Amino acid sequence: MLVSRPSTGLIAAVIASASFGTSGVLAKPLLEAGWSPTAAVAARTFTGGLLLLPLALLALRGRWSAVWRGRWRILGLGTIGVAGAQLGYFAALRTVPVSTALLIEFLAPVLLVAVTAVTARRLPARIVLLGSALAVAGLILVIGPGALQPVDPVGLACAFVATIGCAGYFVIAARPGDDLPPVALAACSLLVGAALLGALGISGVMSFDAAFTHVPMFGATVPWWVPLLGIALIATAVAYVAGIAGSALLGSRLASFVGLLEVVFASLLAWLALDETLTPVQLGGGLLILGGIAAVRAERPDAANAPEALPPGATDAGSPLQLTNG
Repeated sequence: MLVSRPSTGLIAAVIASASFGTSGVLAKPLLEAGWSPTAAVAARTFTGGLLLLPLALLALRGRWSAVWRGRWRILGLGTIGVAGAQLGYFAALRTVPVSTALLIEFLAPVLLVAVTAVTARRLPARIVLLGSALAVAGLILVIGPGALQPVDPVGLACAFVATIGCAGYFVIAARPGDDLPPVALAACSLLVGAALLGALGISGVMSFDAAFTHVPMFGATVPWWVPLLGIALIATAVAYVAGIAGSALLGSRLASFVGLLEVVFASLLAWLALDETLTPVQLGGGLLILGGIAAVRAERPDAANAPEALPPGATDAGSPLQLTNG
């Protein structure tokens, strides 16, 4: 039986959300051992890019012209979707609570709806507005109502940079046409993002500390590279390839709404692996997010095919959401 493109895209997007959702659980051992968030993200991004590089070369089969044609997508995704989202998020954490920074970053789907409305000069369909409201309400319940509080304006601006980076990731990933395979786009973009993050860390702009020692992980003691390899393989390599493929098939707006499931998967994994509390309110929030995704997906095809535009510009230690997408 043949699977339709939307169904394949939905499966890929859900896989990406679940994979991104493992980042907090897998990164926690490194953070508790003394790794700074920037160092952990840079190492994760670089290692994920290296893991994908052989598959990228195999997928390209010598078609280097595809890489050249897709150079702006690679630079854009690596700069905006990888490095920009992470830097904005961690800069926001200096003055903004984690829950608030996460809530603002994951407003990317609403930003895409707003940008599409402005560029198309028409209001979104009611079903899309309903889906947006349900998704935001669910996001608040999953992350925690405490995310709604007054915050420092500078921190708020940094968090919004992360929102733009997250939205930019979906928009750039959803714009094929250069014959660049998803695995090649992911590998090159991750290496570009890792280079930028590493340069900022080494220059002292961001804290860049790493501890190459044994770390506690799931009740055992393992070398530092074990959790790093896990987060690079599952939460980076698999997540970005699946996310790019899903965005290309679903479009940036629907893919970004499916991406909200990341916070649900992160909460579930923290409950299963770290014995953190999973409340009925969070489960209810997850159902609201699913309702929002279903509403956006139910939009009429002729309305959903309106042109999408690139936004104007392109996780607390121990939290299961610390190293989210980006």
